Amino acid sequence: MQVIPTILEKSFAEAEVKVLAVKDLVKRIQVDVIDGAFSFGKTFELELINRIENVDNVLWETHLMVKEPINWIEKSIHINATRIIGQVEMMSNREEFINKVKNAGLEAGLAFDIETEIEEIPEETDVVLLLGRKSGFGSYPMEDKVYKKVEQLVELQKKKGLDFLIGVDGGINENNIKKLEDMGVGVAYCGGAVFNGKVEDNLKRLNYAS
Repeated sequence: MQVIPTILEKSFAEAEVKVLAVKDLVKRIQVDVIDGAFSFGKTFELELINRIENVDNVLWETHLMVKEPINWIEKSIHINATRIIGQVEMMSNREEFINKVKNAGLEAGLAFDIETEIEEIPEETDVVLLLGRKSGFGSYPMEDKVYKKVEQLVELQKKKGLDFLIGVDGGINENNIKKLEDMGVGVAYCGGAVFNGKVEDNLKRLNYAS
């Protein structure tokens, strides 16, 4: 299982500190984007990522928790994102979003909030991201209902012959990461589990537990 640190910050200065803390320890970093329409509060301006120096080795991806994620694709491309994931709840057309990202030569994903039923996953989707708790700012435990949703995705993969990557974000820690991996989750997106404490030690614990 791959562990990908997530950057969810209102302040660019705080986001930069986190990026610099993990940039030499991981291959990929996810930047969360909240516009205040889908979820409470707003994150820093995405374009500011380009101000961070010495991150040429980092593969960026964006998690767009915004109204009409398709309108944020160009901004994601501007920071050299290689994967773009959009929340489905405020997305008018999932097929159109996936196709636009794919036509740009990038990996495309859909994200489902904890209460959102899983449906309508286009064949070209590379990643399906399940939120383990309500999206947005704040630290909350992962809800058990996410396990059922993982099972649904695995069954959907088998039934329709799809090979998208399954990711989970929200409340993952060293106590539940192994269970998720055993169920078929390929990516653990982690915020607090990486950044609360010594980052290098946290990443080792998560990787050893998975």
